[in-house]
Amino acid sequence: MAVQLTRRGALSLLLFLTPAVTPTWYAGSGYYPDESYNEVYAEEVPQAPALDYRVPRWCYTLNIQDGEATCYSPRGGNYHSSLGTRCELSCDRGFRLIGRRSVQCLPSRRWSGTAYCRQMRCHALPFITSGTYTCTNGVLLDSRCDYSCSSGYHLEGDRSRICMEDGRWSGGEPVCVDIDPPKIRCPHSREKMAEPEKLTARVYWDPPLVKDSADGTITRVTLRGPEPGSHFPEGEHVIRYTAYDQAYNRASCKFIVKVQVRRCPTLKPPQHGYLTCTSAGDNYGAICEYHCDGGYERQGTPSRVCQSSRQWSGSPPICARFPPRKMENGLEDTGREKAMKINVNVNSAAGLLDQFYEKRRLLIISAPDPSNRYYKMQISMLQQSICGLDLRHVTIIELVGQPPQEVGRIREQQLSASIIEELRQFQHLTRSYFNMVLIDKQGIDRERYMEPVTPEEIFTFIDDYLLSNQELTQRQMQRDICE
Repeated sequence: MAVQLTRRGALSLLLFLTPAVTPTWYAGSGYYPDESYNEVYAEEVPQAPALDYRVPRWCYTLNIQDGEATCYSPRGGNYHSSLGTRCELSCDRGFRLIGRRSVQCLPSRRWSGTAYCRQMRCHALPFITSGTYTCTNGVLLDSRCDYSCSSGYHLEGDRSRICMEDGRWSGGEPVCVDIDPPKIRCPHSREKMAEPEKLTARVYWDPPLVKDSADGTITRVTLRGPEPGSHFPEGEHVIRYTAYDQAYNRASCKFIVKVQVRRCPTLKPPQHGYLTCTSAGDNYGAICEYHCDGGYERQGTPSRVCQSSRQWSGSPPICARFPPRKMENGLEDTGREKAMKINVNVNSAAGLLDQFYEKRRLLIISAPDPSNRYYKMQISMLQQSICGLDLRHVTIIELVGQPPQEVGRIREQQLSASIIEELRQFQHLTRSYFNMVLIDKQGIDRERYMEPVTPEEIFTFIDDYLLSNQELTQRQMQRDICE
């Protein structure tokens, strides 16, 4: 018996021996009946296809989104996925390759690796203090972010930054710097007159208005010059304020305080005499007393006061060798009525005031102490106007000082402490500061004064409002008696 074998590649053979009978054919069994020969053929088992570099699409065609595959095949440029083809993978601009950069078509009909293109992004930029930024395309490639600062700040550094291909921003982070100085406004310049009997004036003002143009924070404000409420001497004084903000920027402003001293013409000493003056001797409130040399006696007013009108009160006296004729009451013979006798040894203030009812007017002067400048000015002016006071029937009562050293007097007569206290209560006169009240012949409070007044002002008030018809007629007859 003969067996014919055909072999291609690796074969697996199955050999079956059968008796010499007619075989039965079974469809699909692999056996083929033959009437002439008693032979059996061995069937070849199907094997994996042989590698064939000529197949144009051995692997699936590469298609990378947002990128490109550049392939090189052993068969030439028209073959892009044949067996053995090698492809270089790349991404479009703005995208980054994730995976293998080079793949090859394998016998398994698969590529040797995978890859994809991911869109490139930069990190989100942080916000800057006192500023902001705006971007053209967010954090994507080529997006440009422009910086700006808040009002009052200046940008230092890169004004723009661009998202680059390496995922980083170009340039560096800028900063907003406060370079604007704060705004400051000083009070207006001011002018003030010196106080009576002084060469200075106390000046007050409000603090400057300060505002920072950036964050509104002012760290400190300095003053160059005296504080508000200080005493300023005569002349012009420059007051300067400087404000600083947190960035040490500064701004300044200034104003002028001008102090004037009202001055009277310089007095000349009398012939055969001399002057003694308080303060500067010619300023408002200054008192100049006249003195005579030995063998001479003063005739006229003993002292003069520099008034706010820049004129001296009264007229200058003279120093004469012989004294003028005196009356029994000690006053100069000017035609004035005889001085009233006053009893100060009474039990109450009412008993004292009853003596003046319908006879005399009262001018009660109160001062905290004998050195009070208003008191000294007032007494000095009244001493020069005794004649005018007598013609208008005015008696002066002085209440000066603080208990227990308080003094009350009418001319040279002293009042008791109880009478002083009752007078203060009746007339509402305080010990704290200078004050004065004018009382008419009926015991009525007619006028009050908180500052010194000239005798002329007192005389004008009495002549216009307080004189009776009889007194007015008598006053017209005696108009020149005190000249």
